[in-house]
Amino acid sequence: MPGSSRASRGRFVDHVLNRDNGHGDVIHQDDEFATFVNLMREAHEKVPMRLTGFCLMTNHFYLLLWPHEDGDLSRWMQWLMTSHVRRYHRHYQGSGHVWQGRFKAFPVQSDEHYLTVLRYLERNPLRANMVQRTWSSGIRTGSGRA
Repeated sequence: MPGSSRASRGRFVDHVLNRDNGHGDVIHQDDEFATFVNLMREAHEKVPMRLTGFCLMTNHFYLLLWPHEDGDLSRWMQWLMTSHVRRYHRHYQGSGHVWQGRFKAFPVQSDEHYLTVLRYLERNPLRANMVQRTWSSGIRTGSGRA
């Protein structure tokens, strides 16, 4: 049975997130942060998307995405998630689910809400005591560069 259609309106900012499947890590090495950022750049080449903020942690991510057109968010995320999972399985010789199902997206309701979400995702590594294993639009740690 196919999954339900995910509303994806253009011209509105969405707070997008996903986490690992099974309470483990999806990013195991520092250079994998840079790889994920590069995949986001490639996704932008496939489906232009404004990325206004992000936080990549070892076991989950948060994105603030602003699609141009209806349906762009779903197409962008499908390309990103599929490409990441294929690369992950090729690197770790694995199979099965890497992420905990489909991504979740919540529309940002106002400028104040936008700033609240942006502060949340950029401060999340500090709250989780994971500053040394994180990349975000506010900080970049580890040995890689964005």
